[in-house]
Amino acid sequence: MAKLTHFDGDGNAHMVDVSGKPVTDRLATAESAVRMRPETLALVTEGTAKKGDVLGVARLAGIMGSKRTSDLIPLCHPLPISKVTLDLEPDATLPGIRIRATVKTSGQTGVEMEALTAASVAALTVYDMLKAAEKGMEIVQTRLLRKEGGKSGIYEISGNVSGEISGEAD
Repeated sequence: MAKLTHFDGDGNAHMVDVSGKPVTDRLATAESAVRMRPETLALVTEGTAKKGDVLGVARLAGIMGSKRTSDLIPLCHPLPISKVTLDLEPDATLPGIRIRATVKTSGQTGVEMEALTAASVAALTVYDMLKAAEKGMEIVQTRLLRKEGGKSGIYEISGNVSGEISGEAD
């Protein structure tokens, strides 16, 4: 098992010193999904949700969330993010919204937490936008799909990732 870098020799939490690391291109992709009843999903696909454009607002919220990650996660470094993309897709087989967030930077540490935060904030926003119609929605399977750059190189979940989130309760 890899050594946990956010603890010092005495076991105290600390921010990792990345000043000696080289600047490299970094990329991370994460996913999440919001499972809901078909009639709630119809509010999104038909554009009739009372709060407005659910997917557009959630996309912006995810982008904003990625940029605020170091304000939310105590030991994350503030990073100069160069690009954030969020894809939100209605999926009748879930039923719900599938979310994929990709974050890029050139820096001394990775953007996995920024991608996970973007996907999570987008999912929370979908919930917020639709909670008047359905309080029992579920945010499911938020996870890192891929990361590139840095000393550890490429990490990727293999297989048909998006298809793994099924309509059945986890």
